[in-house]
Amino acid sequence: MRNFLLKPWLLLSLATVLGTTACSSDGDGVVLFSIEDDIALGDKVAAETDSTYRAKGQLLERNSTNARAYQLLDPIVNRVLNSGQLAHRQNFVWDVKIIKDDSIQNAFASPGGHIYVYSGLIKFLDNESQLAGVLGHEIAHADRRHTSQQLQQQYGISLLLSLVLGENPNQLAQIAAGLGQLKFSRDFEREADNYSVAYLNKTIYACDGTAGFFIKAQAAGQQSTPEFLSTHPDPGARIEAINTKAGELGCKGRTVDNSAFLALQKAL
Repeated sequence: MRNFLLKPWLLLSLATVLGTTACSSDGDGVVLFSIEDDIALGDKVAAETDSTYRAKGQLLERNSTNARAYQLLDPIVNRVLNSGQLAHRQNFVWDVKIIKDDSIQNAFASPGGHIYVYSGLIKFLDNESQLAGVLGHEIAHADRRHTSQQLQQQYGISLLLSLVLGENPNQLAQIAAGLGQLKFSRDFEREADNYSVAYLNKTIYACDGTAGFFIKAQAAGQQSTPEFLSTHPDPGARIEAINTKAGELGCKGRTVDNSAFLALQKAL
């Protein structure tokens, strides 16, 4: 059993003491609770997210009916995860689930490495490198603990730790429902873009895959761009930054057999 539960009387004091030795820092900000608490919060948020989409009939379970889709998706995710570039590869659970909604081109991740991708995103993309790039972006948000930091800023450390303790179920449901629309800071989005390039650099994929999605979305004239693309900096600046980073690493323009990706699209 993980030793992550904090005594309730500690919540208020931890929320108000911002520079203590109990703090841990990842990415550009500070997360005021431990990796273990991050994992526990992510598990609870993911369970609530699963329950919400299961009730709607949109969660593609890992069963015989959907086995083919996950057989094709998992290797893409694992190539990114096993790039050797993640800080918390061994700490977080790193599972991926598909939400069946062809009208939404989005993906998101909870704290602790639970990743969700909409069928609409997979069907919208042109190739496997683009999907790997978008997944890399979301993996970076979880691995750099951006999601935890953004939730901490929005809801406060005391509330988040109460969720870890099993309190405030209504608030947990609200957080889970809004996770896909969570707005990250300019620095967090830029860092996730950069890490996506770094992750893909160590794989078979073209490391500017995320930029490919930006370009396709702009060309399609999308009216409602996914949250991780619509927040600042603007998509044009992000395309340029990704291409610059990819050029520096020399990992642009790689071609990958697209047959498995096309099979994934058909399986959905």
